[in-house]
Amino acid sequence: MAIRGLIFDLDGVLVDSARYHFEAWKRLAASLGIDFTEEQNEELKGISRADSLRKIVNWGGLELSDEAFADAMERKNTWYLELIQGMSPEEALPGSRSFMELAKGTYGLALGSASRNARSILQRVELLSFFDALVDGNDTSRSKPDPQVFQLAAERLGQKPEECVVFEDAVAG
Repeated sequence: MAIRGLIFDLDGVLVDSARYHFEAWKRLAASLGIDFTEEQNEELKGISRADSLRKIVNWGGLELSDEAFADAMERKNTWYLELIQGMSPEEALPGSRSFMELAKGTYGLALGSASRNARSILQRVELLSFFDALVDGNDTSRSKPDPQVFQLAAERLGQKPEECVVFEDAVAG
């Protein structure tokens, strides 16, 4: 069977926004009285914001009400959005733009990311126009390692999953 679609994760594959996530999570953890390390941050890569917060709260031995949990997720996202406002096309990872230029037209290109801010980031780094389909954390109900994000991306490309190659850097992906 021929490869017809290419599905890209965002963070760590097309852009390096991991440092922005780390800064926002570290700030949130500190506000909750939790020490948060770069090693712990590695465990959050590729999973949803809610699952990430559950891990952090668990590491801190805390229990949050539903309201406090929702507030904490919103604070983290607000801080993260503030940090990514300064992203520019130079923050696309080396080779990503040229690879997508070569692949566009030959393959269907899709995004398959857990990030709820993927569209905004793609606009800032000027990669949005390469994609034929976008699937992000706003479109899925299950986070990685569940394959839902990639299956939906293949579907939106009009391809079977086995006709697609996924570019992913996180263990959860």
